[in-house]
Amino acid sequence: MIMRVATYYSNSDVRLEERPKPAIGEGELLVRIEACGICGTDCLEWYRIGRVPLVLGHEIAGVVTETGKLVKNFKVGDRVSASHHVPCGECRFCRSGHESVCDTLRKTNFDPGGFSEFVRVPKINIEKGGVYLLPKNVSFEEATFIEPLACVIRGQKLSGLSADLCGGKKGKSVLVIGSGISGLLHIQLAKLSGAKIVIATDISEFRLKAARKFGADHAINAKDYTPERLKSLNGGYLADHVVICAGATPAFEQGLRSVERGGTVLVFSAAGKDVTVPVPINDIFWRNEVTVTSSYAGSPDDHRQALEKIASHKINVYDMITHRFGLGEAGRGFKLVTEAKESIKVIIEPQK
Repeated sequence: MIMRVATYYSNSDVRLEERPKPAIGEGELLVRIEACGICGTDCLEWYRIGRVPLVLGHEIAGVVTETGKLVKNFKVGDRVSASHHVPCGECRFCRSGHESVCDTLRKTNFDPGGFSEFVRVPKINIEKGGVYLLPKNVSFEEATFIEPLACVIRGQKLSGLSADLCGGKKGKSVLVIGSGISGLLHIQLAKLSGAKIVIATDISEFRLKAARKFGADHAINAKDYTPERLKSLNGGYLADHVVICAGATPAFEQGLRSVERGGTVLVFSAAGKDVTVPVPINDIFWRNEVTVTSSYAGSPDDHRQALEKIASHKINVYDMITHRFGLGEAGRGFKLVTEAKESIKVIIEPQK
């Protein structure tokens, strides 16, 4: 049987094509994709271009249509989301709480990506807890936020920002640089965890408006931002926590200039290929006891926590959706995400 896929050749060249529907093994699932979000990393052209053509899409939600004979915990008709990457749970990285740098996690994936009518979920994804049943009150569209929110949860855990996730202290000030989808999720989670004040920046007035809508106490155009402006809004201090959600080099430099003594900088965004940033060694790593950390992806536990926060409506994801397209218009979706202007979350619905 043939199915339709949206095949990525470049950010400006996404083609509707056909390929055989995947055949599943005895320990696998076939999932009919109902919704798949376009992630900013899907549009990271320098990272993708050497491996094209690709069927991308990892923020999936759909319905199980076939199960292998050895699958016990899922049945045809189940509404599910799934992690495209899963850790082994046994290596030195997993045992130390760094599941997202596990070699197994970096090798696992769907067949093909979620910008297709059907996806084969491999046996290891099921065995390692990477498939999640959706409650009735979580729509397919909302479920596409499980993966990006899981990444945000992991970042805030590792940086010590989220009090409800890692025992961090409430009442901290937070600066979120970049108010795209990741920035907006960081804003909401920081407020949920008891941040005293959240300040957001972006170069887009559309996204600054969204930052205010989703909980930022102040939203500043990055062109007008200075550390002194931050101090004026934060009682004379820089930020206790800085979260960098923008890939432009000035965002990284701005973040390092905006963290208070004893504070933490979370590098959450990817940058351009081979980008380097000068670091003020004495101010950051010697005199001021600043921590600079990073995070990548999310573990199955992070995904489960993300699903709980979406299902309980502690995090509002539905109102972040700005555009919906069928597979044939996936190229328009990629264009919107690449331009990063008047869009927040763009969702592809392969069955339409």
